[in-house]
Amino acid sequence: MSDTADHYAHLADAFLARVRATPDDRWDAHSPCRGWTARDVVAHVINGHRGILAAVHGTPPSPAHGVGVSPMAEAPAVEPGADLAAAFLACRDAMTAMLRDPQQAGRPLPGGPLGPVPVEVAVEVIGSLELLGHTWDLARATGGDEILDHDAVTRTHQALLPHHAALLSTGAFDPSLPAPEGADAQTAFLCFTGRHP
Repeated sequence: MSDTADHYAHLADAFLARVRATPDDRWDAHSPCRGWTARDVVAHVINGHRGILAAVHGTPPSPAHGVGVSPMAEAPAVEPGADLAAAFLACRDAMTAMLRDPQQAGRPLPGGPLGPVPVEVAVEVIGSLELLGHTWDLARATGGDEILDHDAVTRTHQALLPHHAALLSTGAFDPSLPAPEGADAQTAFLCFTGRHP
């Protein structure tokens, strides 16, 4: 498996663990993402995965497991009783398979804040941002484990620095906040993405 596939699988598994650990009575809890509940955060991550896979395979995304489809920056509708863990697991498996296929992983995406880069580069940078940030968002909303992988946080933060202005222009995250003096890597990363650790 490529480094990108390894990195992705590690972060996806960490996100899935938070999804599975969410108590049933916490899905409507407010998240750090303005206007979104914990359920919305997970639906958004699922929807983003489907959008990337659709761009690679040339087929439109479709609803599954009770999770609808929406523009990639939004959170799709979720049906009562939807199995969010199953929905994300299906996306994770499809994304991992795609990243293990050199031809598919090397396919250029049409655009985005990084420009026309191969899908594996977009997953390594923007995908890591999404998984790390929303893992923390979900944990913060539901009282879960907020500790993120140190190496992934450091690697992703450094990779994002040259693209900060482009990311801000897409609304991918809020303007950065000043990190406290002596902040650890996770706190610095979250502040960079406009979050309040």
